[in-house]
Amino acid sequence: MLRPLYNRILQLSARKDAVWWMAGVSFAESSFFPLPPDVMLVPMCLSEPKKLWRYTNICALASLIGGLFGYAVGFYLFESIGRLIIDFYNAQDSFQRFQDMFAEFGPWFLILKGVTPIPYKLLTITAGFAHLDLTVFILCSIVARFSRFYMIAILLHFYGPQVRDIIEKRLMLVTTVLLVIVIGGLLSFKFV
Repeated sequence: MLRPLYNRILQLSARKDAVWWMAGVSFAESSFFPLPPDVMLVPMCLSEPKKLWRYTNICALASLIGGLFGYAVGFYLFESIGRLIIDFYNAQDSFQRFQDMFAEFGPWFLILKGVTPIPYKLLTITAGFAHLDLTVFILCSIVARFSRFYMIAILLHFYGPQVRDIIEKRLMLVTTVLLVIVIGGLLSFKFV
């Protein structure tokens, strides 16, 4: 089901107005759309390496704004729209687990999960539903989304096309390894 949509989104990355399409996909993925913007970000950055940071910033900013929409859906429209999105993705169990994790870990959960390629829409809707403080949500989302897309940009910057297959096939593994490195680095400062 997703393969034709994936192929269509990939085709959009070659258009002259691709940056707008990527921003739209990034916005939508944070609140309801099934595919991550990486599908467009990676080929766009590879085809125009000088625009890598510009594309990454646009992608992260659009994701942040889309996250605010997802938060509003969870906060104000959960019964009418939010529940439909959760049910569409058959994510009732994840939604309940995320509520429990928000209750236990609060904003740290949003930062850690927001960096991974799990569907961000589930986090944003759950954060709104859980009534996580909006300022905290925004700050955590800035850290999470910019970190997530910057990890991809850094890999593309240093390794270029050869990393594309790795990112597409093993995005969760790449993200987990980079997350462990970042957390390990932060913890090393704490204990020094």
